[in-house]
Amino acid sequence: MTSPVEQRVNDLRLDRRALRAEHARVAWWRRLVRARLDLAVAQAARPQALGEEMAFQLPLDVSLDVPRPADLAAVLDAGTEAVDRLGELRALDEQLSTYAAGVEEALTRATDRLITRLAADPGIAVAGLPEPLGRG
Repeated sequence: MTSPVEQRVNDLRLDRRALRAEHARVAWWRRLVRARLDLAVAQAARPQALGEEMAFQLPLDVSLDVPRPADLAAVLDAGTEAVDRLGELRALDEQLSTYAAGVEEALTRATDRLITRLAADPGIAVAGLPEPLGRG
C-alpha cells in the first residue's frame, strides 16, 4: 500500500503532468491566434512585392525564381473576414495570454511543491520502483 507521503508525491506528479499538457494546449492556441492576426494584418497592409528593386543586384537565375506577385497575393486572399475581426483576434490573444500566465504560475507552484516534498524525503522519489536504478 502506498504511504500518504508517497501518494501526495504521486498526486503532485499527476498535477504537473496535467498542467504541462494544458500549457502545451494554450501555447498551441496562442500560436494559431497570432498566425491569424499576422495574416489579417498582412491582408490590410500588404507587404511589397519581392524582387522589384533587386533586378540588377541578383544573378539572373535567382531573379527568375522570384514568386509572382499574384501568387503571393493569393496566400493573403484566402479570406478577408479576418481583417474585420482584428479587434476580436487581439482580445482573444490577450485572453489567451492571461490564461497562459495563470497556467504557467500554477505549473510553477506545483513544481515547487513537488521539489519541496522530494527535498524533505528524497527516498520517496524512488519508492515503489520495481528494482533499484542502476546499470543492470
